[in-house]
Amino acid sequence: MIVGLEIDGAGADPAAWRAAEVDPRAILTGALAVRAAQRAEAAGVDLVTFADALEAPEDVPGRVSVRLDALGLAARVAPATERIGLLPTITVTHTEPFHVQASVATLDHVSGGRAGWVADVSTSGAAAAVVGRREPAAAAETWREARYVVDVSRRLWDSWEDDAIIRDAASGRYVDREKLHYVDFVAPTFSVKGPSIVPRPPQGHPVTAIRVNTPEALEAARDAEVVLLPASEHLATQIEAVRGSDRLKVGADRTNGSGGTVGDGASAGSRRSVGVTADDAGRAVTVTPDRGWGAGPVVLVSVEVRPHVDGIEGLVAAVEAWVAAGADGVHLRPGSLELDVPVIADELLPRLRELGLVGAAERGGSLRGRLGLKRPRNTFSGSGR
Repeated sequence: MIVGLEIDGAGADPAAWRAAEVDPRAILTGALAVRAAQRAEAAGVDLVTFADALEAPEDVPGRVSVRLDALGLAARVAPATERIGLLPTITVTHTEPFHVQASVATLDHVSGGRAGWVADVSTSGAAAAVVGRREPAAAAETWREARYVVDVSRRLWDSWEDDAIIRDAASGRYVDREKLHYVDFVAPTFSVKGPSIVPRPPQGHPVTAIRVNTPEALEAARDAEVVLLPASEHLATQIEAVRGSDRLKVGADRTNGSGGTVGDGASAGSRRSVGVTADDAGRAVTVTPDRGWGAGPVVLVSVEVRPHVDGIEGLVAAVEAWVAAGADGVHLRPGSLELDVPVIADELLPRLRELGLVGAAERGGSLRGRLGLKRPRNTFSGSGR
């Protein structure tokens, strides 16, 4: 199974920064985020997401009223880590799609193929006022636009063929112009001609994730490769809604480890063996096949946790139940980065490893390879366009 972690200031608890163990200044230097990501990586956590929003946090006594830009923070963490996936949240409602895809592609190059992004939208008047480009819109409209942004981003990542950079010193040609392509994309609210200004990312397409917090987001999640679902009594139904559409094409192209037991008729809650396969760059990587591999996007149950207070046994039981319901893993939102991440690293991950639910801590490779996602074929290769 896959394990993800969220970095949000000092933690999901608004009062986390006030703990004696926390240096509040480290929130704005990035030190807290770097330390949390490094601890998570050493323990075998597969990916971290970075929370963000266009609106400034509310100025409430006792709470941190500032936030670092998620994309910039992910770029700060990238050179300080080696294996863990990095997915900043990017709100696309008031952001130029061309700039969004270029930023995510750049992060993929900087991190050596470990990048992704959590696509999000904004319906608030406060965010619209911050940017000043347009009026706020309803959730259905903003998520419809977000799906267009996801689509054009993938096309722009393909606008450079993998071998477009030739570095021919004799002729003075750095790029083969025949291997750069226009996307000529027109959506109801924007248009993009292309090509991108950034060469094709190492992963081909950085991983696209969507956090489901509204019915409209659930509909848009069918276009994602990673879906973050809230824990609820309707979890199994929501997983089926995400995976059950015949329109779901992107997330369905999944690989499994050679030692896995995918599609073997085993029961939903049965243990899966850990196998070794090659990622999209040909590097060895250990993956843990699980129910749903090869059948849609990677679905992670997103839940706020405080294991330094509550312990891990209840969480372990919940994880087993979520896996039995069809989830591919968990996305943990620690109440305190300084207090909860060490417990997750030192107690929860070893316990899940004992149960055969997660793989070895040192496994690496690209993020797509780690998640069991194939590297996409470039849609323009050989097209002559």
